[in-house]
Amino acid sequence: MSIISGRSDRLSTEFASTDEVDLSIVIPVYQSASTLQRLFEQLMGELDQLQLNYQLVFVEDGSPDNSWDLLKDLQRQAPDRVVAIQLMKNFGQQNAIMCGLHHADGRLIVTMDDDLQNPPSEIHKLIEAIAEQRADLVYGQYVSKKHVVFRNIGSAMVNGFYRLVFPSKVTVTSFRIMRRELAKSILGYTLNYTFIDGLLAWNTDRIGGVDVEHHSRMVGRSGYSLKKLVVLALNLFTNFSLLPLQFVSALGFVFALGGLLGGAFYFVMYLVGQISVPGYASIIVALSIFAGIQLLALGMIGEYVGRLHLNVNQKPQFVQRQVLSPCEKLCE
Repeated sequence: MSIISGRSDRLSTEFASTDEVDLSIVIPVYQSASTLQRLFEQLMGELDQLQLNYQLVFVEDGSPDNSWDLLKDLQRQAPDRVVAIQLMKNFGQQNAIMCGLHHADGRLIVTMDDDLQNPPSEIHKLIEAIAEQRADLVYGQYVSKKHVVFRNIGSAMVNGFYRLVFPSKVTVTSFRIMRRELAKSILGYTLNYTFIDGLLAWNTDRIGGVDVEHHSRMVGRSGYSLKKLVVLALNLFTNFSLLPLQFVSALGFVFALGGLLGGAFYFVMYLVGQISVPGYASIIVALSIFAGIQLLALGMIGEYVGRLHLNVNQKPQFVQRQVLSPCEKLCE
């Protein structure tokens, strides 16, 4: 399909005339009944204007409201455009996106939130950027974030950990575009502790970014609490890096060396008669410090072992209850 006049030449060549799906939009849905219809209308309007062959993949992630009923209605409104998937329970945003990627047929795939903070009118910037930068993956970099303070803190922590693990300077966000080849490369990952950005960075270093608008949340509040963001950061570290274990090992070495030097110092002081009364407080402090280090090390090792245990037991990444697709196929 051709792109409307005014777009860059590279963007036009990104979509040669073909019957293939040009663009898939993957959207995890959770407690968004009040915004789904508006999101759907804005997406249809924007993508129709771009003259693309597109599909919308909505993944209802065990939402307690009536989001699934609304998604069924959207699928009836545009049966040739909408794929609606209902999961058996809430598996989390990362796992829901993985589910959506399994159903995305587009040569380019965009992931975005369901709360209209990622405006559909900015999608063309992602498409242009991935063509102009010749990248496999491009993130929408928010010019001005409209999240609440705790969410910004959590996001900064996740991005800080990401840059420690991967040699990339981009700011990762949920508003991203990737090539189908890259999306397919991560679908073989079936373990439970999913971090999409880590999996993508494992498979390509052609990663870019482009400035996009970020709108204030219209209704409700984010499903990502500070606790969930901390867990996400922990998933990043324990799934994609040995840094926590290496840190604990280095910490143990430092304290062991310090203990050895301290022991040598006090032994010399004893020999020269500078210690007359043993210090009870110093013994308690030393024991507390070393016991704390040991518990920290055991806890970190336990975190890795626990995740291995759950993955060996094949805890599911996601389980589909229903899939409503353009071919009107119902999957249980």
